[in-house]
Amino acid sequence: MFPKNTWYVACTPDEIDGKPLGRQICGEKIVFFRGPDGEVAGLEDFCPHRGAPLSLGFVREGQLVCGYHGLAMGANGRCAGMPAQRVGGFPAVRKFPVVERHGFVWVWTGDEALADPALIPHLEWAENPAWAYGGGLYHIACDYRLMIDNLMDLTHETYVHASSIGQPEIEEAPPVTKVEGDMVVTSRFMENIMPPPFWAAALRGNGLADDVPCDRWQICRFTPPSHVMIEVGVAHAGKGGYDADPKHKASSIVVDFITPETETSIWYFWGMARNFKPEDAELTATIREGQGKIFGEDLEMLEAQQRNLLANPQRRILNLNIDAGGVQSRKVIDRVLKAEAEQAAQRAQTSVAA
Repeated sequence: MFPKNTWYVACTPDEIDGKPLGRQICGEKIVFFRGPDGEVAGLEDFCPHRGAPLSLGFVREGQLVCGYHGLAMGANGRCAGMPAQRVGGFPAVRKFPVVERHGFVWVWTGDEALADPALIPHLEWAENPAWAYGGGLYHIACDYRLMIDNLMDLTHETYVHASSIGQPEIEEAPPVTKVEGDMVVTSRFMENIMPPPFWAAALRGNGLADDVPCDRWQICRFTPPSHVMIEVGVAHAGKGGYDADPKHKASSIVVDFITPETETSIWYFWGMARNFKPEDAELTATIREGQGKIFGEDLEMLEAQQRNLLANPQRRILNLNIDAGGVQSRKVIDRVLKAEAEQAAQRAQTSVAA
């Protein structure tokens, strides 16, 4: 199960550049496109005429035209016209609240009356020119909570990412987890270690020596429904570690927006934001390529894990101290789901009473 009264990243603007995009999110099949004023719209991906997916059509003058018989739909979900036919009386399709912000398109799949754009998280790195961002999208066949587990316990880097960001010192440094309201924070600090290949390259990219001992940090922050931001970096040893002057370190924020498609599949929007050499497009592309390969390794492991769990429903997964971040994140999700269910029940009772 997944929360619905919340904002999820649905797509990036380039995915709807001049064409509609069909995407299933939280079990809802939605088509995204730009309306006549350029604003993004999200409609139920179902033509009211014969049930064809509207996403198989095209956009004409801000209207979504069904690719089956030419029924045109407005951004408000109502039928706008059809050649030589009367369709004004056709029922409207569901319209989803959609907001374009921070370089992403966000969608609300729950109660439309509760969709407040102010609830979309503020992303300083997306609005500040002192930061650069590069990212991508993976479709992964796994429960969204498995990805959260993965990101809130980076011990796996030693094994899954041994050739890039993994090193034995990660599992030798115990993580510390704390809960701050609905935010779960898991931190790990390593001192006086050699940087792994990915971070050695980042140091070089920032004009720093890559062959000297460094202090390394990983600070994972989960917020509901399924967002994980990870502060990562290395600084030359003895310069202050996490608090070192920027001239002595290379640091970034690993961006993870996990959008459920179904109970066992996700849209994973990944990326990295950095505040050093933001003008260096080549460096952005290099980091993006390296990070994409790293997350590709996660994809393989997570899909295999999901298949194993589906094949063995009687088995339960076990928890260790290193799993505290994921365990606490799941508890937050459970609280959010419970509150959402109670809210829905209250609305139903009010409706009946009225």
